[in-house]
Amino acid sequence: MHMTNQTAFGVIIPGAGASARMGRPKLLLPWRDTTVIGQLLRQWGELGAAQITVVHRPNDAPLAAELDRLDFPRADRIENPQPEHGMFSSILCAANWPGWRKEIASWAIALGDQPHLRLETLRQLLAFHSAHAGAICQPEFGGHTRHPVILPRAAFAELKNSRAATLKDFLELAPLPRAQCAVADGGLSLDMDTPEDYQRLQAPA
Repeated sequence: MHMTNQTAFGVIIPGAGASARMGRPKLLLPWRDTTVIGQLLRQWGELGAAQITVVHRPNDAPLAAELDRLDFPRADRIENPQPEHGMFSSILCAANWPGWRKEIASWAIALGDQPHLRLETLRQLLAFHSAHAGAICQPEFGGHTRHPVILPRAAFAELKNSRAATLKDFLELAPLPRAQCAVADGGLSLDMDTPEDYQRLQAPA
C-alpha cells in the first residue's frame, strides 16, 4: 500500500529511560541484524517518516555511540535533562524542541519496547490516521488502546504546556477527538520490559 496521500509525519523515540527491569539499556539490545534502536529507525524510515528524533539522557555515551554507528544525525537527538521524571518528560522535551521541520503535521510516539511490531501494522495505523487527520489515533487490540500513538498538530501543540503527569493522562484530558484503529496484531499487547520478554519476542525472528 503506497502512502501517497500521507501528510509529512515525525517520529519521537523516547530513549532516556533507565531500563531498570531489563537490567541493561533496552535500545542497545541486539535485534535481528541490528539493535533495537536500529530496528526502530529502520522501520520508521521505511514507512516514510519526514523526521525521526531520539530523546536521550545527558551524557549517554553508549547510546550516542550506537546512533553514530547507525549514521543517525546528531541534529535530531534531543536531550532530556531530567530523565528521572519518566517517559512523559521525554515526550514533553520533544514537544518543546525547536528543531522540527515545518512541513510535519503529525507525530508518532514510538516506544522503545516495540521493535517486534509488524511493518504492516504501522502502515495500517498511518493510513487510518490519514483518514482521521484531526484525531489522536491509536491502534486497538483485545479491547484496549495500544501504542504507538499518533498526534495531530493541535494535540502536539497542547503537549507543550500540558500539566498531565503521564501520556495516558494527557490522552484522556486532551480536548481533541480520538480514534481507534482495530488491528489484528497480537504484538500490540506485548511489552519488552524484562529479559524474559526479550527472549520471547525474539523467538519468531
